[in-house]
Amino acid sequence: MPTPHNSAPEGAFAKTVLMPGDPLRAKFIAETFLDNAQLVTSIRNIYGYTGTYKGKRVSVMASGMGMPSMGIYSYELFKFYDVENIIRIGTTGGYIPELRLFDTVLATAAYSPSTYARMMSGELRDILYPSPELNDIIRETAKELAIPIREGVIHSSDVFYGEADADMDYLINERKCICAEMEAFALFNNAKVLGKRGACLLSVSDSFVYKEVTTPEERQTAFTNMMKIALEAAPE
Repeated sequence: MPTPHNSAPEGAFAKTVLMPGDPLRAKFIAETFLDNAQLVTSIRNIYGYTGTYKGKRVSVMASGMGMPSMGIYSYELFKFYDVENIIRIGTTGGYIPELRLFDTVLATAAYSPSTYARMMSGELRDILYPSPELNDIIRETAKELAIPIREGVIHSSDVFYGEADADMDYLINERKCICAEMEAFALFNNAKVLGKRGACLLSVSDSFVYKEVTTPEERQTAFTNMMKIALEAAPE
């Protein structure tokens, strides 16, 4: 059913939705990898598509930036469109020297001091988890594709630009975070609350260690290892 943020009709989405943050990355994935891709929603230029990948029905839709945006779009997909699985496919900044540009990360947990989960569902924990079943599928798929992935706890931040220096020692050594992003904590919360499955695959787009950074164009189109793993792993 249409919502204030999604104009797709009932049944327009597959059971599995891949969710990049960037609408143009969603468009790139749909046009590059899906057969018979149809644009099913474009409210606020948050593009959502449904097509087939190797005969399997798959959807891809942008989440926008930050936990409030991911919170809205993932909730509506789970609650009103009967989506069962959402795999976030986003970008991340590496916290540790082992992560270099274009490496692929599978989140085993998301740490965040955000109030999103508390305000949304009364959840008081500051670390939330993906679906073990989805992570197992993704892990096995990456192995079959011979694409190396690094697994670890990720930091879901509410802040991209900060005036105060981040306590990197606390994030890395105490909370064991290996990289930063801005959406997975909200996705994991919504999946838990609604009895659905969420997972998060990330491509390293910049580094807090090496001061490396990818271009906007690369962020839209160059993270194909992450995209291929998610597409191959997507449950029907």
